[in-house]
Amino acid sequence: MTYPEHEDTDREQRAATAEDASFAELLTEFEHSHRHVAEDGGEGRLGTVVAVTDDAVFVDVGLKIEGVLRAAELRDKSGQLRVAVGDQLRVGIRGRDPEGYYLLSLIKVERPRDWAALEQAYREKRTIAGVVTGQVKGGFTVDIGVRAFLPASRSGVKEASEMEKLVGQEIACKIIELDVAREDVVVDRRAVLEEEQELARRRAFEALQEGQVVRGTVKTLTDFGAFVDVGGIEGLLHVTDMSWGRVHKPSDVVNPGDVIEVKVLKVDPDAKRLSLGLKQLTPEPWSLVEQKYKPGDRVRGTVVRLADFGAFVELEPGVEGLIHLSDLSWSRKARKPSDVVKAGETVEVVITAVHAAERRISLSLKQALGDPWERVEQDYPVGSVVEGRVSSLAKFGAFVEIAEGVEGMIHISDISAEKRLEHPREVLKEGDLVRAQVLAIDRERRRLKLGMKQLQPTTTDEYIAEHREGQVVTGRVVEVTEDGGARVEVADRVFARCLPPASQPGAGGARQGPADLSVLTAMLAAKWKQGRAPSPTPEPLRAGQVRSFRIVTLDKAAKRIELEPVA
Repeated sequence: MTYPEHEDTDREQRAATAEDASFAELLTEFEHSHRHVAEDGGEGRLGTVVAVTDDAVFVDVGLKIEGVLRAAELRDKSGQLRVAVGDQLRVGIRGRDPEGYYLLSLIKVERPRDWAALEQAYREKRTIAGVVTGQVKGGFTVDIGVRAFLPASRSGVKEASEMEKLVGQEIACKIIELDVAREDVVVDRRAVLEEEQELARRRAFEALQEGQVVRGTVKTLTDFGAFVDVGGIEGLLHVTDMSWGRVHKPSDVVNPGDVIEVKVLKVDPDAKRLSLGLKQLTPEPWSLVEQKYKPGDRVRGTVVRLADFGAFVELEPGVEGLIHLSDLSWSRKARKPSDVVKAGETVEVVITAVHAAERRISLSLKQALGDPWERVEQDYPVGSVVEGRVSSLAKFGAFVEIAEGVEGMIHISDISAEKRLEHPREVLKEGDLVRAQVLAIDRERRRLKLGMKQLQPTTTDEYIAEHREGQVVTGRVVEVTEDGGARVEVADRVFARCLPPASQPGAGGARQGPADLSVLTAMLAAKWKQGRAPSPTPEPLRAGQVRSFRIVTLDKAAKRIELEPVA
């Protein structure tokens, strides 16, 4: 005899070894302890209509919550409802709506009536209908005319909360295992769902056409783009097709969950690939460039990237122009683009050329700043004193930048008046701040001729400042010239010219050219002041001779000193 407590112990032992038991044993155990309240022999549920509206019919199916049918399913050809409150309907449960009501169907649940029919459905791999009657360890029980087992992995449901909702639903499935002798039946719902999804995708692919505009939902983002669900098909929206402008990352344009309109670019049903575009919904910006941008226009843009040869500026999404290195600055100091601009910087530029067919726009930053040479004569007239830094040195002179884009050149002969230079670096180096005088303006070469020595006081300047015309000084004859004159050193590195006898004031004889009356008058005045008549003819000049001379001329501007010998 078996006692009740022993039956409970046996049941627990059988449950503990359920994974090793046959599906028939699992189903038998479930039937004894969890028989579903709505078992109806495989013909769905018999429910009672409890309420009717224009859109829905509410049916009591014997559960805690009513089910709902679409009223459209119960209207005749004239649009009149064929049911009223109190009528009974046989329905199947398809799931639940967001408000918790059971979703019902009038579709008759077709199930095999006997094992022979089951065997035929199994051989033909035919889809059959069933109702999920309960949840057991490892899966569900399904009524397909007989009790069958649906493994959780083949249910098409992953979340536990969704598995609970599956109970009571009408499903489509296929028999994947059948043992008539042991009355074991295993069904597969996921395979049917996958077939339905594949069929839906195939039909959706057939419905799509290149150039069509469709709505879709952004599902996921990757480094190279976004996947968009379009009617059950996931298409790729590549990052290059998101915008006509530069897109650093897809999240700058779209995010998961966004509902967007996209254009179908390519449909490949065989490869199951769908290419989508977002930027194609707007005009290609280069098609309007020649209408919007003209040479000479001043425009603003953002520096997007730098190259060795220049800087690229985005004028609008998808339209970029190039500022060549030579158009970045008037200054020669700009040797690379980063010396003038930085990526991300907003700049104002002048359009110099537009080639829409080649997708090229030439820009100039320096022209937008204005040409400094337009006011050079006014700002730096000849004779004015300027200040600047030495930008470079050459054997023949030094280049000095005195303003942005305004450069001057100091010839080696105009650097120093004190000594003869072999190279400017003997006195100057790059970066030195110097003062110089503007000697000439060369607009064609865009260069100023400068001089430093013109601003430096020399021993000759000092000598002229310390002496006066008519004064008698001592000098050494360095050399005698062919015309009878001589080169005379009157101080350390200060040289004067002794006039030849024919050019000296008061000299008789023939003279070439008219007499210098100013010099003659000065000499006579000086002699009268000394209270004596002109001296007799002085001793002839000889190289190396040290003797007295009278100053005839002191020309500060020309740094010229002229003498005559004193007897």
